[in-house]
Amino acid sequence: MKVCVLVFCLSLVLTFCVARSPYQAVLQHSRIRGRQQGPNVCAMQQLKGTDKKYFTNCKQWYHRKICGQPTVITYECCPGYEKIPGEKGCPAALPLVNIYNTLGVVGATTTKMYSERAKLREEIEGPGSFTFFAPSNEAWAALPAEILDALVSNVNIELLNALHYHMVNRRLTSEELKHGSSFPSMYQDSHVHIHHYSNGIVTVNCARLIKPDQHATNGIVHVVDRVITAVSNDMQSIIDVDDDLETLRTAFAAAGLSAILENEGQYTIFAPTNEAFEKIPQETLNRILGDPVALRDLLNYHILKNMQCAESIVSGTPMETLQGTMLEVGCDGDQMTLNGKAIITKKDQLGTNGVIHYISELLIPDSAKTLLELAEGSSVSVATKLFVEAGLSSHLTGSEALTMLAPLDEAFKGDVTMTPSMRKLMTNHIVKQQLSSKSLYHGQELETLGGLRLRVFVYRNNLCIENACIAAHDKTGRYGSMFTVDKVLTPPMGTVMDVLKADDRFSLLVGAIQTAGMTELLNQQGALTFFAPTNAAFSTLPQAELNKLMRNPQELSAVLRYHLADGMLVSGGVGSHTRLKPLQGDKLELGVRNYTVYVNKVPVADADLMATNGVVYAVNNIIKPLPPKGDREQADGPAAPLRPDASFQADARSFRNDDLFQKVIRSRSSRMMTQQN
Repeated sequence: MKVCVLVFCLSLVLTFCVARSPYQAVLQHSRIRGRQQGPNVCAMQQLKGTDKKYFTNCKQWYHRKICGQPTVITYECCPGYEKIPGEKGCPAALPLVNIYNTLGVVGATTTKMYSERAKLREEIEGPGSFTFFAPSNEAWAALPAEILDALVSNVNIELLNALHYHMVNRRLTSEELKHGSSFPSMYQDSHVHIHHYSNGIVTVNCARLIKPDQHATNGIVHVVDRVITAVSNDMQSIIDVDDDLETLRTAFAAAGLSAILENEGQYTIFAPTNEAFEKIPQETLNRILGDPVALRDLLNYHILKNMQCAESIVSGTPMETLQGTMLEVGCDGDQMTLNGKAIITKKDQLGTNGVIHYISELLIPDSAKTLLELAEGSSVSVATKLFVEAGLSSHLTGSEALTMLAPLDEAFKGDVTMTPSMRKLMTNHIVKQQLSSKSLYHGQELETLGGLRLRVFVYRNNLCIENACIAAHDKTGRYGSMFTVDKVLTPPMGTVMDVLKADDRFSLLVGAIQTAGMTELLNQQGALTFFAPTNAAFSTLPQAELNKLMRNPQELSAVLRYHLADGMLVSGGVGSHTRLKPLQGDKLELGVRNYTVYVNKVPVADADLMATNGVVYAVNNIIKPLPPKGDREQADGPAAPLRPDASFQADARSFRNDDLFQKVIRSRSSRMMTQQN
C-alpha cells in the first residue's frame, strides 16, 4: 500500500514539474485523478446544487470543498477530446473545425447564435488566427435584461462590438495568458486584461475561463463564465463618479494617496461605502481622519498589492496589503469574504490599473487603533473592563508610548471587583514604553505606570514577564502595543524569606530555615527557585523522623538545599523535560501534565509566588531524589532514552531539547568507541 501511494505521489511530482503554467498543473492533476475512468478523462469538482465545476489541485481534492461548500466529483472529457460509444474514457480527439463550429462543439451555442445575428459568422469561419473568449450560455442568461435588450436590438453595431471585444487577433493558448498581461481586442484595440493565478484559475476581465484551450482551425476558443465589457477608466475615475464612495474619495485626497488610484499598477481596493464609514463611532472616525499617519495606514489596509478577481478565490488566503499586514481574503459559497466576514456588496468593478470590491464595513488596522481599541477587539474583555474601571482610559486612548499587559479572560478567577489593590495591580499591567516582544531579552527590567520594575525571563518555550507569559502575537497600535498574557501579574513584594513568612502554609518551613542557618541566603540578592515544603509536606513525615530532622541543622540544610535551585524558573518556562541543578544533590526533574507542574513526580500545589530574589512553588510533599533509571523501569514501564547527568541553571540556557542531547550522547559514544579501538 505504501509503495502504491509513493509511486502515485512521485507521478504527481514529476507531472507538475513539466507543467508549463498553474492551469496546466491543475489540469494534469485532474487527468491523473481521472485516468482510472479511461484515457483523457479529467476529474472535476462540482459545487453541490450548482453547475460550477473546477479542475482541482491536491488540497481541494482531499478537502472536497470549494469556497467552504461541499463538492462532488464528476468525470468528463479533458479539453480537446470526446467519447466514442462503447469505448472507455474519451479516446477520440475532437474534430478540428473553424471557430464558428467550435462554439457549437463546446456548448457555447448562445454565442454562436449571436455571432450569426451580428454577421460575425463569415469572419470566424474564414481565414485568420483568432482567440475568442466565448461567454457560456449561462453567462448570456445572467446579463441584466436591459443590457441584453440593448445589444440584440442593435446587432450590427452594439452586439458586433461586444463580440469583437471578446476577440484577439492572434491565437493565445492558456500557457500564453500570463498573469498581469493584456492584449488589444478586435474592438478599437481596447485591451482585455488577463490574470493567471497560482491556483490554476485564469480570468479575462475577471471572467473565469471554464473551458480553456478549445482549438480550432483558425484560432482557439476559451469559454468564460460571464460577458465582459470594455475597460477604459482607472480606479480613481471609478471612485470619482460614484456617490456611494464620496467619503472614501475625500479620505484618499486627505491622505495624499490619490496618485495610487491613477498610476499604472495591478491593485485590489476594498472600497468602504459611505454607509461603512457611518458605522464607525464619530469620535473614532474623527481621530483617524485627523491623524495623517493613522489615515494612511487605514486606507492602505484596504489595498492589496496584487489584483484579485472574485473568481480567483476558492478558499481563505492571507494576502499582503500596502499597509504591510495581511488580510484573509476568502469566500463562502458565492460570497467573497474578508477576515471571515461576508461584507463585500459589489464585486469586480474593473479599472485599467486594478479592481474594486465594495464593502459594507470599514477595516481598521491595529496600527490605527488606540490601546483601548486594541483591547476591545481581543479576547481580554475582563482586563479591558478593569483598566477602564481603574481610571486608566486616558492613558489607553492618548498618545503616550505604552505597552499593555492584558491577561486572558480565563486568567481571572471568580468575581472580579474594583478595589484600591486591584486599581494598583492594573496600573502595574501598563509599561511605560511601546515595546515589541521580539526586542525583549532575558534579565531586562520594565518600568510600569505604578512605578514597579518587572523582570523579563526568556526560556526555550516561552517569553515571560514575571509570572505571566505571552500567549498571543503582539498587537501594535498607533502609539502603544498590547501583549496578551496567560496570567494576572503578581509583582514581587519582598524576598523569598518575606514570601514564606507572609504565608501561614510555610510556618514550619520558616522555623526549619532558621534552624538550618539559611535565612541570609533567602534574603540576599540573587535568583532562586524554591520548591517550598508546606506544613502539609512536613506532616507526611513520621513524627520521630521529623523531630530528628528539625534538631539536626546540617541534615536539615541538606534537605532544604535539595529544594533550592539557582536561577529563576517560572511555571511558564517548564517544558516536558526540564532539569534544574539544586544547591545540593544531583538534579531536579520537572514536567507539566494537565496544567500542573511536577518536580521529581511531586505535584506543585501553588506556583509562581514571586519574590525580588526568586520564585516560590508550594509543594505538599518533601521532594526526594528519583531512583536510578534502571529501578524506575519496573514501575514506569520502558525507560526513557538516556540523558547526560549534567544539569543547568534555570536561566535562558536552562532547558534541554532531548533530541539535541540524544545527538550529543551518540556523538560522545562514537568517540569513546573510536578511542577504544
